[in-house]
Amino acid sequence: MKKALIALAVLGLTGGAAVAQSSVTLFGVIDADMKYVKTGGLKMKKLDSGGLNTSRFGVRGTEDLGGGLKAGFWLESQVDTDTGVAGGGSAFWGRRATVSLAGDFGEVRLGRNKTVSRLHLEDFDPTSFTGLGSAQAVYSNLGSSNGTSFGRADNLVSYSLPNNLGGFYGGVDVSAAEGTASNKGQSVRLGYKDGPLHVSGAYASTSNAANSDKFKLTSLGGAYDFGVVRPSLSYTQTKYIGREQKIWTASVTAPLGQGQLWAAYTDAKANGAAETAVTGYTPIGDSKLFAAGYIYNLSKRTALYTTVSQIKNDGAAKFIVNGAPAATAGGQKSSGFDVGVRHSF
Repeated sequence: MKKALIALAVLGLTGGAAVAQSSVTLFGVIDADMKYVKTGGLKMKKLDSGGLNTSRFGVRGTEDLGGGLKAGFWLESQVDTDTGVAGGGSAFWGRRATVSLAGDFGEVRLGRNKTVSRLHLEDFDPTSFTGLGSAQAVYSNLGSSNGTSFGRADNLVSYSLPNNLGGFYGGVDVSAAEGTASNKGQSVRLGYKDGPLHVSGAYASTSNAANSDKFKLTSLGGAYDFGVVRPSLSYTQTKYIGREQKIWTASVTAPLGQGQLWAAYTDAKANGAAETAVTGYTPIGDSKLFAAGYIYNLSKRTALYTTVSQIKNDGAAKFIVNGAPAATAGGQKSSGFDVGVRHSF
């Protein structure tokens, strides 16, 4: 009840009308970590934000319209715990700003949100693309500037299948450039999740007015929870003009005490065309990411965690672990270690 009253007050301050909502919730995550990171000969000690989950707060709500139809909204903003900067330094509601209608037909959402291809990738990375061990650290947009396939998109129209299909699920989304040079694209996902088994596939294509050549992503993933251990494997291929990157991620998670132990290995290979110097494009090479961590749950809402990771770059590759100094030359190693605390509300 208190959360609902606070959320109504927040909406009142921002000019929103929440009196018609049947439920309104204020929610969030506050996450901070102390880390040591290194790239080549450059070292750094820092207090950082979002070592396990991105720090954020948001307001969401639903209204029952009758006949099984519901309206909903979701506003979510990043907060950098170490500096207090709102919106992560970008759009204030940059994590999500959607309005939706849901019913027996599924759900339609309008607004800024994660693409379904990004959601697919997160499901088969034990870090969900967050923190020192994030597999996203070795993903490249291949110089296309069209990276929404593994991110968020503005002007997004998305549709999700209903959740009563016997374990099958899926979604499709389309984003418009609206006459500017911003990204436009589409992505689709289809999967099956029932009991211990989870498999999924996704495809995405993006371009923009300044560059009509399409960046394409195709990915497959699977996982099986044996109870004592959950192995996961995913394969992603990205293409842009003559450039290509192939990425394998193998991971394992296992319950241990009051927490969870996890480890992951990602192998990212770029084809020869990606080594060719192109105006405005930093050539890439092959890279390997090794990461492991432990999450200790103090309660359902609070956890302590630690992560260790290292990226080994070859050739012209300059990938770095999250929060590390930028590489000054191709082929340098990047590594890090952190300890942190996450509290959700």
